[in-house]
Amino acid sequence: MRILHPLNQDWWFAPVALPLDASDDDFTPVTLPHSNKLFTRLSVDNADYQFVSTYRRCFMLPEVTAGQQVFVDFDGALLVSTVYVNGVLVGEHKGGYTPFSFEITRHVRVGENMLTVYVDATESPDVPPFGGQVDYLTFGGLYREVTLRMVDPCHIVSVFPRPQNVLTAPGLECDMRLAEWSDGLRVEAALTDAQGQVIAVHQTTVSSAAFTLTFPALDGIALWTLEQPTLYTLTVTLYASAKAVDQLATRFGFRSAEFSPDGQFYLNGQPLKLFGLNRHQTYPYIGAAAPARLQALDADILKFELGCNIVRTSHYPQSPHFLNRCDEIGLLVFEELAGWQHIGDATWQQLALCDLHAMIERDRHHPAIILWGVRINESPDNDAFYQATNALARSLDPTRPTGGVRTFLDSHFLEDVFTLNDFPPGVQQPRVRPHLVTEFVGHMFPTKTWDHEERRVEHALQHARKHNLQRGHPDIAGAIGWCAFDYHTHKEFGSGDRICYHGVMDMYRLPKLAAYFYRSQKDPAAEIVLHAATNWTMGDRNGGGNNPLTIFSNCDEIEVWIGDEAQGRLRPDVEHYPHLTHPPFTLRWPEPYNPWGTRFRDLTVRGYLNGAVVAEQKIDAGHVPVALRLWTHNECLRADGADMARIAVQVVDKYGNVLPYQTRLVTFTVTGEADLIGANPLVLLGGQGACFVKARRTSGQVIIRATADDLPESQITLNISD
Repeated sequence: MRILHPLNQDWWFAPVALPLDASDDDFTPVTLPHSNKLFTRLSVDNADYQFVSTYRRCFMLPEVTAGQQVFVDFDGALLVSTVYVNGVLVGEHKGGYTPFSFEITRHVRVGENMLTVYVDATESPDVPPFGGQVDYLTFGGLYREVTLRMVDPCHIVSVFPRPQNVLTAPGLECDMRLAEWSDGLRVEAALTDAQGQVIAVHQTTVSSAAFTLTFPALDGIALWTLEQPTLYTLTVTLYASAKAVDQLATRFGFRSAEFSPDGQFYLNGQPLKLFGLNRHQTYPYIGAAAPARLQALDADILKFELGCNIVRTSHYPQSPHFLNRCDEIGLLVFEELAGWQHIGDATWQQLALCDLHAMIERDRHHPAIILWGVRINESPDNDAFYQATNALARSLDPTRPTGGVRTFLDSHFLEDVFTLNDFPPGVQQPRVRPHLVTEFVGHMFPTKTWDHEERRVEHALQHARKHNLQRGHPDIAGAIGWCAFDYHTHKEFGSGDRICYHGVMDMYRLPKLAAYFYRSQKDPAAEIVLHAATNWTMGDRNGGGNNPLTIFSNCDEIEVWIGDEAQGRLRPDVEHYPHLTHPPFTLRWPEPYNPWGTRFRDLTVRGYLNGAVVAEQKIDAGHVPVALRLWTHNECLRADGADMARIAVQVVDKYGNVLPYQTRLVTFTVTGEADLIGANPLVLLGGQGACFVKARRTSGQVIIRATADDLPESQITLNISD
């Protein structure tokens, strides 16, 4: 039977290309996922990670069943990997975003073995996404997991469950591929629900290496929906002469997803306007080497904090941990192949096709994925290449449509969905349907958390206007904004610190005002949102004052008070945002603007649902910092040497509002079996910042303390468990 040994701990690392017989003294111990370098938050130079690293790991091979094959599986390494086992070259892989494997059966022995991987992070023009200028950093290293796999020569290569007729008479077909075929093979496939209860079992004799299992009609199947993302597991066991030789379990869901010629997207037969953001997989300090918990947290932030129903994995395949979490919580995904504007020569294109093949074969079981991106982002037309990418995607997965992101309407339409980066104001009139907007705002209006108030409010309203327009356009299936989080970039892009401030959240995944617009579109049953888009000062805007005052909320009505004086009770601004589910509220005072006289007092905003007060926000007119708010989403970590929690710190007023002009220096201390990853001391920008705490391999309690001048110390506790 299949045996899997994770190889994520006990690696040795050197930031140079060392000879195979180099001394252990030349290496540093590391755990995967690993970045070849840790970085500052600001002004990251891509040249700093462009070098060859050496990774080495000793592993013990147990007694192997006669004839069993041994593979080493890499989930991803940036950018070119050359792999040796016991001093023998076993293969090279070019590309940083898809998995790759090498059979090492002939090169291993029972007992101790040595695995050596040279990872070249140089931005090679021969390897996608490079060849042109790329608006993001790729970083480097063994930044995803590695596994040792032992299987019978006749083993399962892939399992692709394809639900059938899910809205009428649910059934299931499953495409399977074996490494080889011989007489006497049969398979047994068991379908189980999330509680492990067996729903159906199907057995058949195998007559070829590639075949399809067909289940009869299934009773009691629950659909995968955004509200209840029900998942099932198909466990396939392969038998040879009545002996089980391999088993593979695949999680999937029953759902119908269609981009219709009428212009709408339908999930399970119901129209759904797509409302989302793009995501880069990179982080401050650690580059792309985020463990499973941080990957899952990004999905949670997009769905539960920002209220998105879709994310685009710009501009490359992303972590299986991120996609798994999207499945679990009901967040739709548009996943695309690696690239940015540039199409290389025939060899380059063949690498891109290999990446596309690996992406689809790896990810086609995910119910969250509804669209394959088969075009290099914002590239020119290239009919021969894109006919090939479309044909490959449709052959590997006939259940999902293809899309190809471009910036011009007169592009040749070879895909199933016309996907457009639509940056000008308004929305461009679709020429074909289905039509999906895949980027907007972004570089047209970069915004920092510490920018002046008018810019931060306008940034939020630009997102609101675009979504209002697309929601009111019957020929547009939805819109995915650029982007969720700020990100590091090359010097040819971004601000003077080489950061693209395009996100509705900063690089730490902490909110700008635009985040509250997205959040306000949530159903009040999920969360009641009430946030005044203001610092509440007299001197932040041109001309002074706060006219007009914008409030993002999903309440029916709001009431505004200054001190003890009521300013009015407002309804949503449907005049300017008639198509949004929850339009912003806009309070406009008559000119001249000075409604509070000579004394500046606290702002109070109250939100009403069905006539009852359900939320209140107060903002201190004095803007006096009273506390450091230290918090995390995760108070429990695994003692595996890789698990991390993001630790956020914010300077707040007496009501808990972040004070964006408090550029404080915060010092952290960590007590216990964990390490701080990040700047220490940390300069807060926009009144907030974050670091990571990384668990060691010993269980226990970890205390994190934060201090800043003239503010009380703040602390939180993490529990590290085996």
